[in-house]
Amino acid sequence: MHLRTGYHISIILLVATLSVVGTGRAASVDDSPVRVAIVSSDTLTSTQRTLSGAEKVISRSHPEAFFSTFLISKDLSENQTTIDSLKKLHPKLILTVGSSATQLAHENFHDIPIVFSAVKYPVLSGFVDSVMRPGSNITGASLDIPTDIQFTYFKKIIPNIKKIGVLYTANTASLIPQARVVAQHLGLDLIAVRVNDDKSLPEALDSLTNMVQGIWSVADENLFKPKSTRYILLNTLKKGIPFMGFSRYVVESGALFALDFDYKAVGLQAGAIANKVIDGEPPSDIQVTSADVIWFHYNENTAKRINIVIPEELAAIAKEVYR
Repeated sequence: MHLRTGYHISIILLVATLSVVGTGRAASVDDSPVRVAIVSSDTLTSTQRTLSGAEKVISRSHPEAFFSTFLISKDLSENQTTIDSLKKLHPKLILTVGSSATQLAHENFHDIPIVFSAVKYPVLSGFVDSVMRPGSNITGASLDIPTDIQFTYFKKIIPNIKKIGVLYTANTASLIPQARVVAQHLGLDLIAVRVNDDKSLPEALDSLTNMVQGIWSVADENLFKPKSTRYILLNTLKKGIPFMGFSRYVVESGALFALDFDYKAVGLQAGAIANKVIDGEPPSDIQVTSADVIWFHYNENTAKRINIVIPEELAAIAKEVYR
């Protein structure tokens, strides 16, 4: 009788042990909710696609993840409530979409890991120290398309191009030295002309178009205002100079071509980075990613007007053709 009782007790203990140890995640400490705070500045389709990608990847690896969404305001005075709510939440990490949301998180949270997404030029914006070694408590998925890829597309469209130009301002001056090195590796000479203000644009553009066979562009908000963008597009078209826009919207307005990114793919990258952070890897050690799904867009009317034939291999894969 005592033996049977002892046997039953052993079975009960064994089952209890298996329920704690053998079932893994179900009874582990890791099952406590992983609170992820999402901060964005709008509800645009691009933002929703980015979030969809990120949440999908995070939830797949961490089904216990709990997402809390915060929408910041253009009125900075109204964002203190959001900041206070984020602090009370004590999230495992903050996932931001876009530069405005990233700026808010970067300025107000220094002890919570931050993973940004859909940010252009994160080094230039001051969010990270470098792409390879972000530093501090922040890293993420940028919208940047590697310069060598951009120049390679330019060479496919203009095979005999030797000199490529670019206009820049003080805002984007730090991008030029590295771009010049990349151009040299591809057998190109990058001619960069600085635009100090709106009045100096005509002379700068005129000087540049006389020296190069094509013009590359960087997303510089100090340079590409609506009026100056129209001026650049009209004058490069008039002089027959191929102009590469920094987004598909510039192509729609008249640029010859541009490379664009897939926001959901950027979100997938951000989600993968977030998983590393949740699993304990410091953001400072995680390299910032660049866009890995790239779309080609071109303007057929512009191509005809400046006598450029888009190679069949590119025309066949074009995401959008503007006519």
